[in-house]
Amino acid sequence: MIIRRGRGQEREDKRTVEKREPGTRPRVKKGDSAPTDQSRRPSGPRTDSRDLSSGKRVGKTKVLKTASGSRPAAPVTNRFGKERTSDVFRRNVIEKRPERKFEGAESDQYVNKTGKVLRGRLGIQNLNNEFNSTKKVVKSATTKKEPGAMRLNRYIANAGLCSRREADTYIATGCVMINGKIVSEMGHQVLPGESVSFNGRIITAEKKMYVLLNKPKGYVTTLEDPHADKTVMELIANACTERIYPVGRLDKSTTGLLLFTNDGDMTKRLTHPKYNRKKIYHVYLDQKVTKNHLQEIVDGITLEDGFVAADSVSYVSEDDKKQVGIEIHSGKNKIVRRIFEHLGYKVEKLDRVYFCGLTKKDLPRGRWRFLTDEEVSLLKMSSK
Repeated sequence: MIIRRGRGQEREDKRTVEKREPGTRPRVKKGDSAPTDQSRRPSGPRTDSRDLSSGKRVGKTKVLKTASGSRPAAPVTNRFGKERTSDVFRRNVIEKRPERKFEGAESDQYVNKTGKVLRGRLGIQNLNNEFNSTKKVVKSATTKKEPGAMRLNRYIANAGLCSRREADTYIATGCVMINGKIVSEMGHQVLPGESVSFNGRIITAEKKMYVLLNKPKGYVTTLEDPHADKTVMELIANACTERIYPVGRLDKSTTGLLLFTNDGDMTKRLTHPKYNRKKIYHVYLDQKVTKNHLQEIVDGITLEDGFVAADSVSYVSEDDKKQVGIEIHSGKNKIVRRIFEHLGYKVEKLDRVYFCGLTKKDLPRGRWRFLTDEEVSLLKMSSK
């Protein structure tokens, strides 16, 4: 039987069993089992304690019980009838250890909903993981794609008010209403027949416009640039009231065909390299181009930003080998100039004469015109 002294008390002498001398063991005859603590003490749980100095009872002690209210099983003993040291330590130290309670963490965001404190380098991340794993995703009933539906930011952009990215900002700030109700969801779908208003004014999707410009030299291809002297938007300022923008871009010193439209889907398909839209440039060089270099341009060369190859290249005239026509679908910045500069040539003039089936026929430099219905149909067919 193990007796623990209380805090601040002196250890008493070991108790004797059957009037034995302290520190001695009882003799065990052959065939008999050693006496155990269970046989030496009365049955039933001990409900009192004794003063170790006087041996008198001083009061009742707490009887350990499980969570269900039943008493714990009898302690496991070894062959000598003694409890294991681990069980004794658990019962007398671990189970009696007071529960540690954190009065408060450095910030409430480090405490999860169960009160557990998340500390350390990954504390916030662990808290976010718990939140993301338990939160419910609420889907809006209007986010489901329906026939004729259009995303709200796209609807606003098609109305000519701003770009899609700017429209998202206006939606988040509550400037947009549908059927008289404010909508702040980015992915909201506008159904046919619904009324959309921006800052109290009803807006409608604009009519699709297509304008072709023969760009002169010295104009920058951009919607607005405070540092540019002249922009291409000045050349088409009176073309239409709709908000149109250039499809692709031409360098300031490059001339030729430039298309403007407010059709976002067509713009994407006409400019992305994977659709292989045909573009032909007339290149004027400072010296004659060798046939070996023409073949090298078709086979492909490696520039600082990767590999590039022309679809075809040839002399404009056999009498003047300084002028070359090149067909290419790559949309990299200044790609034609960089190809010839890589081979040791200087481009003196660059003119785009063909763009996705459109030509400069009957379109003087610096002038613009609307596309015909046949040309629009051709562009839509080629962009599918």
